[in-house]
Amino acid sequence: MSTSRHINKICIVGIIVTLILTVLFMCGQSLGITAVSKAMKYESTLFDTSYVHQIDIVMDDWEGFIENCENEEYVYCTVVIDGKKYANTAIRAKGNTSLSSVRSSGSQRYSFKLEFDHYEDAKMMDGLDKLCLNNLIQDNTMMKDYVVYRLMSDFGVDSPLCSFAYLKVNGEDWGLYLALEGVEDSFLQRNYGSEAGDLYKPDSLSFGGGRGNGKGFNFDDLDFDFGFDSDGSGSDSFDPSSFSPGGSMPEGFDPSSFSPGGSMPEGFDPSSFSPGGQFPGGNGGGGGKMPGGFGGMGSDDVKLKYLDDDPESYGNIFDSAKTDVSSSDKKRLIESLKKLSSYEDLEEVLDMDEVLRYFVVHNFVCNGDSYTGSMIHNYYLHESDGKLAMIPWDYNLAFGTFQGGNASGTVNTSIDSPVNGDLNERPMVGWIFSSEEYTEQYHELFAEFIEKWFTNGELEKLIADTAEMIRPYVEKDPTKFCTTEEFDKGVEALSQFASLRAEAVGNQLQGDNTTVSTGSLNLSDMGTMGGGGSRTPSGGRDSSDGKTKPDQGQSSDAETETQPSQGDGSGSRPSGSQPGGQGFPGGQGFPGGQGFPGQDDGSGSRPSGEFPGGQGFPGGQGFPGQSDSGQETESVAQETESAAQETESSGKESESSKSGRKQERPNTPGGNSSTPGGNMPGGNTPDGSGKGLSSEAKFWLLSGISALVLVAGVIIAVKKKGGTA
Repeated sequence: MSTSRHINKICIVGIIVTLILTVLFMCGQSLGITAVSKAMKYESTLFDTSYVHQIDIVMDDWEGFIENCENEEYVYCTVVIDGKKYANTAIRAKGNTSLSSVRSSGSQRYSFKLEFDHYEDAKMMDGLDKLCLNNLIQDNTMMKDYVVYRLMSDFGVDSPLCSFAYLKVNGEDWGLYLALEGVEDSFLQRNYGSEAGDLYKPDSLSFGGGRGNGKGFNFDDLDFDFGFDSDGSGSDSFDPSSFSPGGSMPEGFDPSSFSPGGSMPEGFDPSSFSPGGQFPGGNGGGGGKMPGGFGGMGSDDVKLKYLDDDPESYGNIFDSAKTDVSSSDKKRLIESLKKLSSYEDLEEVLDMDEVLRYFVVHNFVCNGDSYTGSMIHNYYLHESDGKLAMIPWDYNLAFGTFQGGNASGTVNTSIDSPVNGDLNERPMVGWIFSSEEYTEQYHELFAEFIEKWFTNGELEKLIADTAEMIRPYVEKDPTKFCTTEEFDKGVEALSQFASLRAEAVGNQLQGDNTTVSTGSLNLSDMGTMGGGGSRTPSGGRDSSDGKTKPDQGQSSDAETETQPSQGDGSGSRPSGSQPGGQGFPGGQGFPGGQGFPGQDDGSGSRPSGEFPGGQGFPGGQGFPGQSDSGQETESVAQETESAAQETESSGKESESSKSGRKQERPNTPGGNSSTPGGNMPGGNTPDGSGKGLSSEAKFWLLSGISALVLVAGVIIAVKKKGGTA
C-alpha cells in the first residue's frame, strides 16, 4: 500500500479525468468532435486500381452451386486473391432481378458475394469483411460502375472502393468482374471509425432492399398514378381497373380527348408532349416523362419523405437496416426526415457538403436507376447523430443507359431539374433548390467538378487508361455479355458522352440554354437495361462436364443492325417523344424492348409517338406533338379502321390474361405476333420461343397487355360515341 500522503488526491483526479474522457467518447459528435476514419490494409492491396487482380474460387461442386444460385444460399469455398489463400469463405450469388435475367439469358455469369467472416467471426481479408464481385451485366463499357465510384471518391463522397479482377473457377477462366467493397462493417469503420452511426438501404416493392429481393415483386403493388388532375399533374386516385375490360376510366377523363377534334382534360397542356416536354405530373422514360408520376413505384418512405411519427410507416427503411437500430435510433431518423421534408434546420439534419457533392456527381452521370429516377432505389442512407448523407451504389446503368433514351435529351438534362417529377417528392435533393444560397453552393461545386475532370481531359484519360488496362482480359473473357468490338464501341460512346455532358453542364452554369448537339452518339452502345449487346451471352460452363462453353451467340455487325434501335439517341427523335422513342425502363422501349408495345423498330417507318402497336392512340395520331421526322402521319380514317380491326383480338387477349396470367401465349414474347406492332411486349428469350419468362419480363408483359386493353376500350368508346352522334 502506498504511503504517499497525496494518494487520495491522485485517485480523485484520475477518476475525474476518466469520467471526462468517457463523456467525450460518448458525446463527441454532439460536442463537435469528429470520429476519425480507420485506415484499412485492403485499400492498398485488393483495391489498388493500377492493375487487374486475380481471384480464383475453388469448390468441389461448382456446377451444383451455379444450378442453385437463385436461392442465394451461402456455401463453403476457398478463395485465392492475388496468390493469398482464404479458406472457409462463404459465397452466394447476388442481385435482384438480374439473377433471373442471367438465368433466362442462358448465361451462368452471376454476380457473387463473398463473406470472409460468415463461418469464422473476425476473419477478414486484409480487414475486409464483405466483397462483391459484379458481373458487369448491361455494361458494354465494362466500367460504368467503376468510373462513377472513382468520380465519387475523388470528389469527397464516402464511396465503396473498387477494382477490376479476373475471376477463375477451379483454375479455369470465368471472366472479368468488378471487385467492390461491401457497404457493411468494414466500410463503416474505414469511413467513420468507431462512431459509425446507422446504415440503411431503403427500397420498396421487394426490388432491391436486400438478399432475396426481387422475388416477391407484385404487379399490383405498383403506384402508377396514371390519372390527370385538373392542374395537369398526376392523379393520386387512379384506379388500376381502368386498364381492364369494363373498368372505369379515371374520373373526369374524356376518351375523346385523344381523338381528332376532342378536347383535352381541363388544365392539360398539350405542349407537355412536345419535344423536351414532359407528361403531366410525370416520371418515367427518356427525355420526356410518363403520365402522372409513373415513377412513383417507390413508397414515400424510400423517397425519404416525412410521413408521421410511427416507425411502422417507414418499413422500407427500417426493415432494410444494415446496422442494429433501436427505438431511439428510429425516432431520431424520423425527426431528421421531418425537418428535411419541411426544409427546416437543414444544417442540423444533413451533412450538407457530403450530400451536395454526391448529387453533383450523381446528376452529372444521369443515372435513372436511382433515388432521382423512377424506381427510387440503389442508394445507401447513412445517419449519425441525426445527420443524413447518401452513399452511392449501383451505377451500371448510368450515363443515360437505364432508359436508353434520346442522347440529346440525356446529355442536356438540366442539373437543376434532376428528378422525374416533383422535386418536393424527393426532399434529399429538393432541398438544394429550396434556397438561392444552397443552389449557389451546388453550382460552385459543379463548376469545381467540371474544372477538375475536364480542363485537362482527366476523365477522358481515366476512361482510356482503364480501357487499355482491361482490354486483354475482355478479349479472353469466355462469359462476357458483349463482344470485344462492342466493348470498344461502348468505351468510345462513354468518353463521348462525358465530354458532351461536361459541355452541356458548363453551358447551364453560365446561364446558357443552348442545346449541345450529340451527333452520332448512341447511348445503347454502352449497354442498356435490356442488355445492350447484340447477342445472347454465353453460358459459361457446361454443367455436364464443367468445361468452359464456347463463346456462344455472338453476332456480326450486320446482325447487330437488325436489332431494334431502342430510341438510340441518334438525334432523329424528339427527346420528349413518349412512348416508343424513349422506352421505360432500360432503353428497350416499354415494355420488354419492343416499344410500348410494338413501337418504332428504329427503321424510321413509324412515327415514334404512336401508341400502341403502330396505330396511334387512337386513330393514327399518336400522342400529341410526336412524329420523329416531321412527316405527316397517315390519314385518320385509315388508321382508325386498322385499329378497329385489331380491337377484337386485343380484347380476346385481355380475357386470356384475366383468366390466367401464367398460361403460355404463342409467339409471346420473342416471335412474330398478330398483335399490333409486331412483337408482344416482354422481350425475346434466347431461343425465340417466348418460354421461360423472368419475373421482370412478366411484369412488362402484363403492362403491355393492359395498355392494349386500354386502347381497345378507348377505340370502342370512340366508335360508340360516333355511332350515336
